Amino acid sequence: MTTVVPTSEEDPALAVVRFTSELAWADAGPEVAERQVSTLCVEAQECIVMNKWLELASLMLTSADLIFSKVSEKDLECIFTVICNLVTKSESPDEELEMAKLISAKITHQPNEKPALRLKIVFNLYNLLGNPYSRFHVYMNALNLALNGKATEHIVPSFRKIDSFLKEWGIGISDQRDLFLTISNVLKENKSSGKESFKFLTKYLATFSGEDAHTMSEAKEEAVRTIVEFVKAPDMFQCDLLDMPAVGQLEKDAKYASVYQLLKIFLTQRLDAYLEFQAANSTSLKSYGLVHEDCITKMRLMSLVDLASDESGQIPYALIRDTLRINDDEVELWVVKAISAKLIDCKMDQMNQVVIVSRCTERVFGQHQWQTLKTKLSTWRGNIASVISTIQANRITEDGSQAMQGLMIR
Repeated sequence: MTTVVPTSEEDPALAVVRFTSELAWADAGPEVAERQVSTLCVEAQECIVMNKWLELASLMLTSADLIFSKVSEKDLECIFTVICNLVTKSESPDEELEMAKLISAKITHQPNEKPALRLKIVFNLYNLLGNPYSRFHVYMNALNLALNGKATEHIVPSFRKIDSFLKEWGIGISDQRDLFLTISNVLKENKSSGKESFKFLTKYLATFSGEDAHTMSEAKEEAVRTIVEFVKAPDMFQCDLLDMPAVGQLEKDAKYASVYQLLKIFLTQRLDAYLEFQAANSTSLKSYGLVHEDCITKMRLMSLVDLASDESGQIPYALIRDTLRINDDEVELWVVKAISAKLIDCKMDQMNQVVIVSRCTERVFGQHQWQTLKTKLSTWRGNIASVISTIQANRITEDGSQAMQGLMIR
């Protein structure tokens, strides 16, 4: 954080007004410039005397904005440190919020000009604020600045602290929606992990649970985007989108029903269902940027996962061949691909031409999967209890035998 050290008795704010106004009016001629600078300094002095900090901030920003391209980055940082410091003089949370809105709006309104410096100044402002909601507002401005200024790498590291930020800010559902959606857009622009962008999109959609149909309709476009991102992602094979009301509303939507159907195919059906769907909706798939060959690759892996979820734990090679529509000599290759993607753990019995599955990833984890898990745990618990009872019974028998031997020796 930049620290301004006063080198004269003049108030730092007044010194900034004088310095910036002189630069701003330098081209108007000495007579005009002197008159304008004098007028601005008088106004600034009045604001300082009367504690009109919001008006002073507005006055300072008018000149500072004009000289953004005329001074060094070091001088700019010093100027805006003085301006940002005005928020510490505010006499109420509301006044601080208004000042934060004013200052951050000015800093961020030309995002393509020195975006990294602007972000540094915005974060300086953030750290000076005491009101949690003021901090949230400034952080949102920083997100949009990073996104519009193509400087997302400077703000992505802060996403690791989002959970603690949310606790600190205490924001409502509407603000959470704006936050999650903007973060997802930043991550998409940053070319970061698709999973991270997808995670914040699902957080956004989750905020619509329990809303009425009118409010829910606001999420349609993003629900479609989330589905498309899931289908496109070569490393995502599991999600809970089908359980989200914001996604469920698409099922009977005239425009987006086919997108919902595509999601359902990827999460609950096999390759043959996708191929049938593609034949009838090839134009629609292309319009969403989906590549047919990539979809086939992912759907083959998803279909193999579905085969592996069978309780028998064994998959004949022939069934894999027919389900994935591949040649005999490609079966083991696709099994290896599924293992590499950590979708299944298994052994290949080449002698008997079967795959023996020990674990598989569920494409969805809903009520049915929880019930299956509960049943397995109950079975394991019963088996363990039976083993313990057997061990205890054998120990009692053994102890009794030893006691009888002791009596016989006596």
